[in-house]
Amino acid sequence: MEPFDIISRANADYIEQLYQQYHADPHSIEPQWRAFFAGFDAGGSRGAPAAPSPGSPDTHPKSSGGDGAKRSFKPAAGIGSAEAMEITVGDLVHTYRELGHTLAKVDPLGHFRQSHPLLELPEFGLSIDDLDRRVSPGGFVGAFDGTLRDLIEKLRATYCSSIGVEYMTISDKTQREWIQQRIEPIYNRPVFSTEESLSILRQVAAAQGFEEFLHTKYVGTKRFSLEGAEALIPLLNSLADDGATLGVDEMVLGMAHRGRMNVLANVLHKPAEIILGEFEGTTLPPTDEGDGDVKYHLGYSNDRVTPSGRKLHMSLGFNPSHLELVNPVIVGIVRAKQVYKNDTTERMRVVPILIHGDAAFCGQGIVQETLALSEMPYYRTGGTIHVIINNQIGFTTFPRQGRFTPYPTDVAKMIQAPIFHVNGDDPEACVWVAKLAIAFRQRFHCDVMIDMWSYRRHGHNEADEPSFTQPVMYREIAQHPRPRELLANRLFSQGTVDEESIQRIQDELRQRLDKAQQVARELKPRQAVTSLGGVWNGMQRGGDDAGEQTQISEEMAKKIGLRATDTPDGFNLHPKLTRLMQARREMCQGKLGIDWGCAEMLALGSLVLEGTPIRFVGQDAQRGTFSHRHAALRDYQTGEKYVPLANLDPAQAPIIIVNTMLSELAVLGFEYGFSSADPRNLVVWEAQFGDFVNGAQAIIDQFIVAAESKWQKMCGLVMLLPHGYEGQGPEHSNAYLERFLSLCADDNIQVVYPSQPSQYFHVLRRQMKRGFRKPLILMMPKSLLRDERYASRLEEFTEGQFQLVIDDPAAPARERVRRLLLCSGKIFHLLNGTREKRKIDSVALVRVEQLYPYPQKQMQQILSRYHGVTEVCWVQEEPKNRGGWTFMSDRLEPMLAETQTLTYVGRDASASPATGSFRMHQIEEEEIVAHALEIGEHTIPLTGMPATPREAAAKAMGVSD
Repeated sequence: MEPFDIISRANADYIEQLYQQYHADPHSIEPQWRAFFAGFDAGGSRGAPAAPSPGSPDTHPKSSGGDGAKRSFKPAAGIGSAEAMEITVGDLVHTYRELGHTLAKVDPLGHFRQSHPLLELPEFGLSIDDLDRRVSPGGFVGAFDGTLRDLIEKLRATYCSSIGVEYMTISDKTQREWIQQRIEPIYNRPVFSTEESLSILRQVAAAQGFEEFLHTKYVGTKRFSLEGAEALIPLLNSLADDGATLGVDEMVLGMAHRGRMNVLANVLHKPAEIILGEFEGTTLPPTDEGDGDVKYHLGYSNDRVTPSGRKLHMSLGFNPSHLELVNPVIVGIVRAKQVYKNDTTERMRVVPILIHGDAAFCGQGIVQETLALSEMPYYRTGGTIHVIINNQIGFTTFPRQGRFTPYPTDVAKMIQAPIFHVNGDDPEACVWVAKLAIAFRQRFHCDVMIDMWSYRRHGHNEADEPSFTQPVMYREIAQHPRPRELLANRLFSQGTVDEESIQRIQDELRQRLDKAQQVARELKPRQAVTSLGGVWNGMQRGGDDAGEQTQISEEMAKKIGLRATDTPDGFNLHPKLTRLMQARREMCQGKLGIDWGCAEMLALGSLVLEGTPIRFVGQDAQRGTFSHRHAALRDYQTGEKYVPLANLDPAQAPIIIVNTMLSELAVLGFEYGFSSADPRNLVVWEAQFGDFVNGAQAIIDQFIVAAESKWQKMCGLVMLLPHGYEGQGPEHSNAYLERFLSLCADDNIQVVYPSQPSQYFHVLRRQMKRGFRKPLILMMPKSLLRDERYASRLEEFTEGQFQLVIDDPAAPARERVRRLLLCSGKIFHLLNGTREKRKIDSVALVRVEQLYPYPQKQMQQILSRYHGVTEVCWVQEEPKNRGGWTFMSDRLEPMLAETQTLTYVGRDASASPATGSFRMHQIEEEEIVAHALEIGEHTIPLTGMPATPREAAAKAMGVSD
């Protein structure tokens, strides 16, 4: 604890209790408190307490001295004793550390707070007459001349200049002292060498000159200019250069569109001719590489050699228009890179940097979710450097309309991150803050915030007119000098640079850009990339289903069955789980049918034994929402955790199975990033219920299904979405199969709705046996998970492979079949059970296990086997406007003969996914089965259904329209 910190923060009632105890027996309390109360009494005896300044806290009503008079614990005016003055100065220093940032001159437009009532002299029982008194430093680390006046001047220089620091909310004493030891001795203002200052000037000039060039050469073209925040460039370059000296090998950046092109040009050193070629339209992607994206969403990677001679790899992630969506993706990528670089202990070699806008940072919930992830096991990356380009405005929204807190960074206090506010018109201060940030991150392995105050010289984009909504602000901006001129004038006045050097810097930049534009106009469209590098080396960009060998041997199944159901000596297994583990051992020996949980255990166990690392995450994923997995066992007596799949063999690949925080958006984004960074890992994300995927839809739409088309970025992420109508209401029924099917195009994803455990086993293994990676969307069961009737035989795991389409297992006489029912998932078992019970032999059941990529060849083969079929029906549990009907009807219709008709059997279209009544659900389900199998009075003529299941159910329950 720093000196006197306890005094200014302690609870007033507690202080009162100690004060009474002090008067009863001074030696019964700690020496620090004795000194405080001695000084307090001494001050109280020498003069009346000072009146509280406006806005300051009232004196505590219970505070009283030994004579019973009301007394403030604030030292009184006219402090006489050395002990009292020492306490006062300590409180003064502490308060500047805590509140000095509120007076910092961080706004480039000059709107500063001039005073704070808690920093006024009377608040400490002082007056201007005390300014020339000799005082102790009160814990301040910087040098001063010994007077109170100079101490305050040095405190203001440190905490109230171009940099405001918030760090007193950090509970870690070491972190607080680290910051104090670095900023107070130099008053938070380092002295840069001439060459360093010139380098900063060149970078600011390059940033400003780049924007001015684009503004004049490509008038009205959107680029989301960095103008007003050009200091971002030397700030980022300082992070990179200092990071390299502190052990960083790689930095991964994520940012929205504002300033992106400038960062690409002046930080990642993307060739100017390539960037200008994007403006000229000469670098369009070939048609066989997808649809591409706008230039201010594109990413890039490059190696740079820092001044220290170290090589640093820098990459900027691709980003959609959703401003903060890239945040968890970047940290997921970094976590994966740390794993394969063996940087999982200190996490110092790969560092994430996220660049935000002020309005989006405090307004979009994914920011808070990502901050929370930074402190969670299995999601830590050793700290992210967050840089906020604080334009003091949203699109047209003032800060007071977009947040209720003084700073956009206030949300970051929940993780106790240090926060550096800095004036963007002071590039040298920005560079110093960057140096502090990367050093702090490398030392303490936690997030750091840089809030760079700036402004937006143009509107939201270059064609916008901002003075419609901010006329006063934009009059100020129009009259405000540019950062390059401000820095150049300051260096000129210091004698660091002359006018000729300044002009030469600008001329050289303009010549380079003019030359680059000439080259850009002559560029030819790039050729298609046919190979992948890095950890993706050897992978393909895509391919067809090639019948991958996914079976395992009986010996491996038995080994997994034994090892994955065993526990260490002395481990107290839950009594109910003892029976489950015994059953799984027998399943793996072929004595019992293999259920879904055991099938998953065999798939994961066999993959790790073959060398595939696995990351399996989700809300309550360790046990499984439906109590079917039990991948992490807990000692029944001690609660100690044991993961059998992580202990199959000493030589196996690692596997982690994680219960995540209650988040879908950020967690799925993280797992997408992790999967996209390393194709050698099987990454599985499970939604607790299928509808939970709603909360992650933006990640699905803008990354998972579109990244390959937009950016040629692939991933093999697996999404497990429990899906099926069990009468549990609308939210716990539907995983929105129709939504995923509507997103299918260009073989971008795989959508599978398996009907049996062996299919689940094979599709998981297929995901890693292929030579390419595509996201896999799995519609998973709920009620079928532990039902013995729907188990698979061991032979289905040791022989065969994943089947895209499964023909009727009953093998009916095909010449007798008149109706062919096509379906997916759970509904097959309802239909098949009723068909067997009724001994119906004129209806065949065919399961479409993979809906996309659509198995055209396999479907055609099966349809051709049923020559006598006159009606093909698509049967589903979901309402007509949901599920697979719309998707399948467009593909099935062209495949049918002229004598065949295509009809739909399922619930009628509905705004809600399912009924909330279990009885209504049962009736609807019975009606679907009856209509599909032509049972009793519900027989469906070839012309269609006389009544929908919803209508029939309502009638059966006596409900009228």
